[in-house]
Amino acid sequence: MEKVFEKKQVASDSKAKQIARDAMFVALTLVFTAFVNIQVPSFGGAGGLIHLGNVPLFLAAMLYGKRTGAIAGALGMGLFDLLSGWAAWAPCTILTCGLMGFVVGGICYNRKGIGWKLTAIAAALGIKLAGYFIFEGLVLGNGAAAALKSVPGNVIQVILAAVIVLLIVTPLERGLRFLEN
Repeated sequence: MEKVFEKKQVASDSKAKQIARDAMFVALTLVFTAFVNIQVPSFGGAGGLIHLGNVPLFLAAMLYGKRTGAIAGALGMGLFDLLSGWAAWAPCTILTCGLMGFVVGGICYNRKGIGWKLTAIAAALGIKLAGYFIFEGLVLGNGAAAALKSVPGNVIQVILAAVIVLLIVTPLERGLRFLEN
């Protein structure tokens, strides 16, 4: 009987850690999006935001996998949109950033080497560009010309996050392995 209780306790502890980790990455993504950003003037469109919310999103996915990455991206950035006056963009952000986290985690979680990480970030960039282009151009009805104007800001945002993440992810992976042993 004690063994059954111990197994349930371990599973419960693991689930609690997973929930806490997911919540932490949602909060970090929200905070890095909301407070570590630059509002950019219009590139001819409605303007936008260059933020570092992709840093915790990418780290969540690379360190803990596609589930945590998807949750961090969808909820962290989606909450930002809902809380900061960008609510019309929330559906796009939830889908696009959730998919970014899922794909990054799917590509490089538990894989060594910078090549996997670069591939994952390139895929995330493609998802971001396509998601926001489709949303602005088709869903909001602004057309392709307006949608193209958001591309430079999105590219800068992802490349900036990539540089930061690629500098810190390997030491973080080593630290996590050390803590787990």
